[in-house]
Parts: sequence; structure tokens; C-alpha cells
Amino acid sequence: MNNRFIFLLSVLGVLAAFATAWLTGRPTVAQPPVFNPAQNPYAQGIYANGIIESAQSHGQNVNIYPEVSGTIRRILVNEGDAVRAGAPLVQIDDSIQRATVAQLRAQMEAAATTLQALRAQPRKETLAVSQAQERQARADLETARNQYDKQQRSYQIEPRSVSLDALDTARNKLETAQAAHIVAQRQYELTRAGAWSYDIRNQERLASAADRAYQAAAALLDRYTLRAPVDGVVLSVNAALGSYASPQGVYDSYTQGALPALVMGADSGQYDVRCYIDEILISRLPAPEHIVAQMAIRGTNVKLPLQYVRVQPYVSPKIALSNQRQERVDVRVLPVIFRFTRPRDVRVYPGQLVDVYVGRRN
Repeated sequence: MNNRFIFLLSVLGVLAAFATAWLTGRPTVAQPPVFNPAQNPYAQGIYANGIIESAQSHGQNVNIYPEVSGTIRRILVNEGDAVRAGAPLVQIDDSIQRATVAQLRAQMEAAATTLQALRAQPRKETLAVSQAQERQARADLETARNQYDKQQRSYQIEPRSVSLDALDTARNKLETAQAAHIVAQRQYELTRAGAWSYDIRNQERLASAADRAYQAAAALLDRYTLRAPVDGVVLSVNAALGSYASPQGVYDSYTQGALPALVMGADSGQYDVRCYIDEILISRLPAPEHIVAQMAIRGTNVKLPLQYVRVQPYVSPKIALSNQRQERVDVRVLPVIFRFTRPRDVRVYPGQLVDVYVGRRN
């Protein structure tokens, strides 16, 4: 029994060995690729990395930074919204600046009222008082003159009828009344002349300065509302309610750097592709009138022709495409911008990486 059992196990082992050899020796059929790898369509084509951007006549996407600092209180748009130029996007807390504007407006109105008061002089009530004072001084002058004339005639008729002391006192009263009448006349003329021209010009400058201070504060108050500088689409909202914003942007906890509060792009159905030509390949770049290009969208079999737009004529260090400005390498590149119209059945977004091939038109 033991020999028979051992023989059976040996046979089974041999059969298992043959089965394993047969299974492992079968040729493996490769799975078809999900998408074909990008191929250079040009005989002497130049390969470059590219990044999709919204179509702009100049520059790249519109990065919106606050011009003032403060806490974000309201976010009025969502990513993907189409907005018109001037539309409000984000509201920063403006309570302090609003109070400052109210104070400067009150000061401006006070300065303007003072200027109106100077221009409205003389006030008829004040002029009437001054005129009455002049009449009173004239009446006092007549009284003093009559008394002096009586004293003098009496003295001339009979010197012993009036003492020299009384005559001198009457003369002094007359002179005092004459001086008082002159002062009253001058005061009446001054009141009737109105405000001095120098006072008016000085108040005009004070009112103008107060008005400009108010206008500047009001203009600064408007900066607490971030508005769309152009027509376009909101690509990215980096701000959050309650976060702090400054002219440097808003803090991003992932990159540990400052980002723009919002990023906008054009809503024209067209996109730009900014590709970076390695510095050692610049000499092989065709002339602008002979440039032809094609891009391949990664992960798909989609290939789209590109239209040459311009060259950014400045060779700069290549920035790693991870939104980190600090990540720089020694390779220098020349940015070349192309444009394409997005097909309806193709989904692409700004910021997407693509493969670009640049060739020469025959």
C-alpha cells in the first residue's frame, strides 16, 4: 500500500509539472493601449512641454490681487462664472474705511459751507448793525459839537461864564466823538465790502483740499470691493470667507505661499498654449512665417493643430510647472505662444499640460 501511494503521488507531481510548464510557456498577449503614445508628426519637429491658458492679447491669465488689506467678508462669484467688466467679485471688510469716508465728507461739507458764508458777506443783519453804529456815532458827534460850540460862544461873550477846564473838556469830547465817528464809518465800509479776497481764496483752497481728501478716501473705499477688470470667466477663487487678504495675495496652506485672490480668463472659446522651447533647440526653431505646430492632449488620442501667435523674446529659467515660484532649474527656455479653438467634443481647461510639436511648413 505504501509503494502504491508513493507511486500515485509521483505521477501527480509529474502531471502538475507538465501543466505548470505548459501554462507558463504560453505566449502572453499584450493588452491594447488605452491611448496611442504621442508621436512627432514632423520630420524635424521640436518637442516642448506646453500649458493651456485662456486666450489673451497680452500676458497670461488675469491674476487679481487686492489693493488693500483686510478680512474677506463676502465672495460674490463661483468658479466658472462668466462676469462682465466691473462686476463685484469679493468684498473685503471696509467698516473702518467707511467711517473715515463719512468723517472726511463732513469736513468737506463744513469747509464748503464756510466758503459759501464768506462769499455771501456782508450779511444784511450785520450790515444793519454796522450802519446803526455809524449813525449813533454821527449823532454823538453832533451832540459833542453843539456842546463845544455853546461853550465856546459863551466864553467869547463872557470869559468868566465858562471855565477853561470846561472848555477843554468839551473840546476833548468833540475830538473823541470825531474819532469814534471815523471808526464807525470805517467799520461800516469794511462790513459793506464783504469778506477779504485773500480769506476767500484761502478758504477755497481749504475746501478743495477737503474735497480731494474725501474723494481719495471714497476711491480707496471702492478698492475694498474686488471687481472684474475685463469680461471673462472666473477660473479660480483662492480666497475664503474670513481669511486675510493683502496686496501680496492670500496665503495658501498647500504651497505655503501667496496666491492671487482670483484668477480670470477670457471667455472667447479660444485658448492659448504656452510652450517652452529648450535653449539648445532655439536655433532649430523655424522663422515665424514657416512655423507649424500640433499639440497632443495627454491621456487621449486627441491631436489638435495650433496657430502661431507670438514669441515672448526673453529666455528665462524654466519654472517647474507645479505653481512653485521657488522651484527653478538651470535649464533656460524660450516661451512660444500658440492658439487653438476648442472643439465641442474635447474637454480642456486652462492650466492643463500638453505635448507640443513644432515643425517647419513646407
